[in-house]
Amino acid sequence: MEINSSSPVISNPPLIFSTESPSITSATPSPCINSIPKTPKSPLARMMTPLASPMKKAIASMQTYLEEMGHLTKLDPQDSWLPITESRNGNAYYAAFHTLSSGIGFQALLLPLAFTTLGWVWGIISLSLAFVWQLYTLWLLIQLHEAVPGTRYSRYLRLSVAAFGERLGKILALFPTLYLAGGTCVSLIMMGGSTLKIFFHTVCGTTCNANSLSTIEWYVVFVCSATVLSQLPNLNSIAGVSLIGAVTAVTYCTLTWALSVSTTRPPGVSYTPVRTESDVENICAVLNALGIIAFAFRGHNLVLEIQGTMPSSMKNPSSVPMWKGVKFSYIIIAFCLFPMAIGGYWAYGNLIPTNGGMLSALDQYHRNETSKVILGFTSLFVVINSLTSFQIYAMPVFDNLEFRYTSKQNGPCPWWLRTGLRIFFGCLAFFISVALPFLKNLAGLIGGVALPVTLAYPCLMWIRIKKPEKSSAMWWLNWTLGTLGLALSVLLVFGAIWSIVTQGIPIHFFKPQ
Repeated sequence: MEINSSSPVISNPPLIFSTESPSITSATPSPCINSIPKTPKSPLARMMTPLASPMKKAIASMQTYLEEMGHLTKLDPQDSWLPITESRNGNAYYAAFHTLSSGIGFQALLLPLAFTTLGWVWGIISLSLAFVWQLYTLWLLIQLHEAVPGTRYSRYLRLSVAAFGERLGKILALFPTLYLAGGTCVSLIMMGGSTLKIFFHTVCGTTCNANSLSTIEWYVVFVCSATVLSQLPNLNSIAGVSLIGAVTAVTYCTLTWALSVSTTRPPGVSYTPVRTESDVENICAVLNALGIIAFAFRGHNLVLEIQGTMPSSMKNPSSVPMWKGVKFSYIIIAFCLFPMAIGGYWAYGNLIPTNGGMLSALDQYHRNETSKVILGFTSLFVVINSLTSFQIYAMPVFDNLEFRYTSKQNGPCPWWLRTGLRIFFGCLAFFISVALPFLKNLAGLIGGVALPVTLAYPCLMWIRIKKPEKSSAMWWLNWTLGTLGLALSVLLVFGAIWSIVTQGIPIHFFKPQ
């Protein structure tokens, strides 16, 4: 049979040609090759090949893009073993509960003390500036939680290491964050134990003095209650506890300043700022007052941990519900702290007791004219809030202790070891509170040490990680606030130490009063 060269040659589709032999795509096809019968192709091959190849390429391209952009977050398996990140089903409500519980506490009762040195004008200005400043740094920390694509910084220390390097990051953040966590727990034991004693005397009056427990025994009651409550496994599991703590904190703050304002002021109230003959002492007193205000705004060392309990994705990043919860909680915090400071200073002026602040003033000046029920409930709410705050501030310590074990054993802590570690920490905090009962008089010093964590480090970490354009508005703002925060921290620590040396504090070891 002759092949008519003028008749058209029927060929396979180009896509099938390209996937078979390169020789078939030659410019002059061989007649012998064209005469060979072709193996029949399945109809599915003709339909699927053009469809599947573009889909496969699109999926591969999208996967590569997501990996490059970091939207596929790389989760550390160790995080699922640790109490902070063990559960990631948090939400904006949980964030608000935790932030309120950790953001309002006994330190708010000391705010009128700062006004006795600063006076009305500078006291309100300092409190307002500190509030706005720390709210801005809170926003920075929330944005930095997932600043590096594909990585979540669920602990303040890890973010510090990522920003400043392994060695410098630990030097800057390890001591202040652990000091804030452990030191706050010690202070809560002192406040909770002593308030339990006040509650007992308020309810029983003079009839129970013979059977009253000593201060150390009240500390034991508080620590045992806190240790039992600390057996809840992770940060999300104490959301209900934080809700109770938030409600009691708002309630006792409102009761304290409302009772102080509504009752008769004690005689001899003066609003003249306290001054001495020495200029150095006056400057140190002002710095100590600023330290008390800085100490009132605590909780920045817990922001990343709280955000770490939330789920996060490209479509729903954790920063959105976290910022919603923080905004709601800080509106309530503002309505607690500002009336406490202004109302307390108006009610007592320079007569505010240096030991205990507003709670001691209420007990000292209005015990006889205020209902025992109201005084008793106020004291009880302080105790409950101290118990709940102990849980959230102890969680980073528990997390750090378990991190050591899981790093070595490459597995989660057994239940008995987790229980033992938490009992050990409770006993250690109790020992420190009994051995060093004068720590509660160091509010200015603690505020100075904690100030960089709150006001300085977030600004500097933003510059190191986000790398804003040089001389831009964010660059200047964060450099200015970061530098000012560090300088202010040094001055506050110096002022607090100077005040302690010159004025002295009652130092008595193993004799809590």
